Amino acid sequence: MSFTVLIPARLASTRLPNKPLADINGLPMVVRVAQRALQSSALHTVVAADSAEIIDQCKAFGIQAVLTRIDHPSGSDRLAEACDLMGLADDAIVVNVQGDEPLIDPALVDAVAGLLQSRPDCAMGTAAHFIDELADFLNPNVVKVVLDAQQTALYFSRAPIPAARDLAGQAWWAQGKFPRPLRHVGIYAYRVGFLRRFPQLPQAPMEQLESLEQLRALWHGYRIAVHITEQAPGAGVDTPEDLERVRRLTAEKPNLAASV
Repeated sequence: MSFTVLIPARLASTRLPNKPLADINGLPMVVRVAQRALQSSALHTVVAADSAEIIDQCKAFGIQAVLTRIDHPSGSDRLAEACDLMGLADDAIVVNVQGDEPLIDPALVDAVAGLLQSRPDCAMGTAAHFIDELADFLNPNVVKVVLDAQQTALYFSRAPIPAARDLAGQAWWAQGKFPRPLRHVGIYAYRVGFLRRFPQLPQAPMEQLESLEQLRALWHGYRIAVHITEQAPGAGVDTPEDLERVRRLTAEKPNLAASV
């Protein structure tokens, strides 16, 4: 299996300024993300940065990085430029590992890449895990996904889907009812040719309504394969509180800190 990990990183963040460079027990966050990704089977792991400061920090720790434009509206636009800068072929596979996931599981990176490689009918691959708590099922910040029989995405939503007509508001999966609801995990594998086309596609009405970029792919008829993982993803970093939690975790469990 041959694929490249791309990690989009930009300095601008309203809730956590300079987030990619936030210190996590002696290492910038983006470096920790890259070190985790380097434990996967990826042929290359590259940070797609919007500032020379991020590039310099990556180089200081031996992490490959490319400088992209500062004005990209989304991470997928940044990755598309990075693919061009790196000269990747249209049939190559890249995995988008978010720059605020310092505890990303390398095995999950491999699983998403391998899934897309095995599904020539799909332009993208992603992941999901089962929801066990009713509060998560009802939380609009927890994105849900519904699959078909081939584990291809039918729809992503912030709403509680699938909805049980006769068990509204109840955790029916605790009663042995199926299908169990799935939480979407924000890791993506792309075929590079599709990634180059994606930013040029018009936004979908449902994408604008739900603020979920992956709905653009479904709207335009592209298929998304979904890997179901038994493990919930490691803690991401969106707020100062998240950052402190990850600092504690990496201090208490040194095995979470990758070495390269």
